[in-house]
Amino acid sequence: MRVVLVSKALVVGAYQRKAEEIARLGVELTVLTPPSWRDRRGLQEAERLHTVGYELRTIPILFNGAYHMHFYPTLVKALRELKPEVVHVDEEPYNLATFLGVRAARAVGAKPLFFTWQNLLRRYPPPFTWFERHVYRGCAVAIAGNAEAREVLVRKGYEGEVVVLPQFGVDPAIFRPQAELDGVESAKQDKAFHIGYAGGLLPEKGLDLLLRACADLEGSWRLTLVGSGEEIEALRKLASESGIADRVTLGVRLPSGEMPGFYRSLDVLVLPSRTRPNWKEQFGRVLIEAMACGVPVIGSSSGEIPNVIGDAGVVFPEGDVEALRSQLQRLMQDGATRSHFASAGRQRVLARYTMEEIARRTVLAYRAVAHGH
Repeated sequence: MRVVLVSKALVVGAYQRKAEEIARLGVELTVLTPPSWRDRRGLQEAERLHTVGYELRTIPILFNGAYHMHFYPTLVKALRELKPEVVHVDEEPYNLATFLGVRAARAVGAKPLFFTWQNLLRRYPPPFTWFERHVYRGCAVAIAGNAEAREVLVRKGYEGEVVVLPQFGVDPAIFRPQAELDGVESAKQDKAFHIGYAGGLLPEKGLDLLLRACADLEGSWRLTLVGSGEEIEALRKLASESGIADRVTLGVRLPSGEMPGFYRSLDVLVLPSRTRPNWKEQFGRVLIEAMACGVPVIGSSSGEIPNVIGDAGVVFPEGDVEALRSQLQRLMQDGATRSHFASAGRQRVLARYTMEEIARRTVLAYRAVAHGH
């Protein structure tokens, strides 16, 4: 089966493990990505980290950074050359790139499918509602990243098959606990309780809440916020005003291949997202990456976070600084609970969120599309 996967997300090298796993299952796969992708977190240049068994190509992109309006002007030409049976457009159905991707797939006789994270019921003005309706009509199968996204598709009138499946898993051989790394010294360099976050430094991620919670902690601790984004200066100011600037490191952006080492340096990872009128947490991939590395996690109750963590970590009411501070203090003082969550988190990832399992279920969706099921 010949498949073309069009995905700006696959500019991230760590995510390319999914493509390797798809190819290992017998799919003749070509991945098309832009040379880079720009969003509110900054510019991500395309990496080439996992490229075994499939072809990874970069193709031109227009309106880079325009989430709804970017597209690939040479996509039809590429598809005519590759002659795929299935085209997976890894985008929301209301985006121009998806609309044009579905049209391009059908123009070369391929069967398209799309991906959605959208877990809020939102109605879009023209032309986006037109894009969405066209994509719904043109795709017999959709992949939804969470159960709420599936419900949104159904309520908006999508009549095809919906597979509920996260966009990416993790490779547990790469994201693994420090204890499993033979001959490697512990990544933790001091005795301070190391709290971490990874992702966009954006208002909806609730990092101001995390700084306020840390400011009232008793004992020795330090906080590292890995990522970039528009809130960086506001967070620096808040850390200074709270008297904790000397214990907070922020604004570091690491290549995806260095993230496992960062997670292993932590005592706990926190994802304190807050729901906004136009957004709530759609998955929280950093949670499963940290869990795979044997790191306890704390997440807010926003969106999909409680379903990702399950009983393998701590969930606090979103926006509740005191509840977050209390849970951080508890984990700081209770090594047995940290060890329990470290083990439970790793086991939850192995059971649900490996890249191998995500790829297997993705290939089942491809086969359903190819055979008209």
